[in-house]
Amino acid sequence: MKHRIVVLGAGYAGATAAGRLARRLHSDSVEITVVNAEAEFVERVRMHQLAAGQRLAPRRLRDIYAGTDVGLRLARITAVDVDQKIVTLVDEHGTDEIGYDTLVYALGSTGTDHGVAGVARHAYNIAGRESALRLRDRLVRLGAGGNVLVVGGGLTGLEAATEIAEARPDLAVAIAARGGLGDWLDVGARGHLRRVCDRLGITVHEHTDIVEVAEASAVTGDARTIPAQVTVWTAGFAVHPIAAATPLKLAETGQIVVDASMRAISHPDVYAIGDAAFAEGPGGKPLRMSCASGIPMGWQAADAIAARLTGREVPKVSLRYFNQCISLGRRDGLIQFVTADDQAKASFLAGKMAARYKEMVCRGAAWSIFHPTLLLPTLRRRTATTRKERRAATA
Repeated sequence: MKHRIVVLGAGYAGATAAGRLARRLHSDSVEITVVNAEAEFVERVRMHQLAAGQRLAPRRLRDIYAGTDVGLRLARITAVDVDQKIVTLVDEHGTDEIGYDTLVYALGSTGTDHGVAGVARHAYNIAGRESALRLRDRLVRLGAGGNVLVVGGGLTGLEAATEIAEARPDLAVAIAARGGLGDWLDVGARGHLRRVCDRLGITVHEHTDIVEVAEASAVTGDARTIPAQVTVWTAGFAVHPIAAATPLKLAETGQIVVDASMRAISHPDVYAIGDAAFAEGPGGKPLRMSCASGIPMGWQAADAIAARLTGREVPKVSLRYFNQCISLGRRDGLIQFVTADDQAKASFLAGKMAARYKEMVCRGAAWSIFHPTLLLPTLRRRTATTRKERRAATA
């Protein structure tokens, strides 16, 4: 019988892992199935663009795996039994079960309200395509002079606020950050970020906690009220809850704890990648939730699975970061160069050149889904396992 590999989720990590497995293993001995709820690959790094009214080119998963032996099952996963090695799912025909010998868990993450009152009822998020489209529809209906508050000063919040402000200069856009504006960036990069916010007319509320969201306003921790006919909640992500219902060993974040090969430390037949995995990076720090982490994690898991199934040595590799890429609208951006463990260096790119750089990275991330044996510049493996990778690593 063929060894059954089931990949749950076709985001950046899952789609990459499935394609790489198909190139590493022969279909005579292995059956690879991807289970995903949507028929298209979602460029999550562009959801702020979609929300601001831009059109994104469709990328069908069947096209991604055309010419490979990867099977695609469009269904919603409802449960995983890691003892019986069974996945329960629901599709247009009803409830079904599929078995596996090796599971790649890549269900990713979604937005979370952290228990803040009113967020679930009144706020919007851009954690997925459906939620981004809901926000887009709401912004279309918001008249000139309307107030938009983006809650969260991380990468997602900065990109959402600047994209909306640039696309809709008739709106009053504000951002609320728990810390200082871009306080993890180099001082020069922070200065550029502040100038962009000033140019776009974005009101910045620094060191501000939002403790309640109402229909047309938000309340801060010091009892101030910020007008917000539309609140965009970007204050963090939470992992899919499926893993929490299994005996898999989880971190406090709900992520599956994995070793350096992305193998679950509690269940050797399960690999976890992307936002769903708690993996150590340089200096023992966990890799952050991002496609910059997810794609190389997909490579890592695929190579380890292929090596173990074919009796070869599992590659010993390390993952590191090189930069953080932030779009600030379509014509501006920031590229913050970082240390291996993701700490800001005293060097960055800004302006139009940074915007072009960020666009190149986004296109490269999507392209790599179709060509998963090549590298991305933002987070790469130290060890190249193919001749093509070795050439790319030295480019």
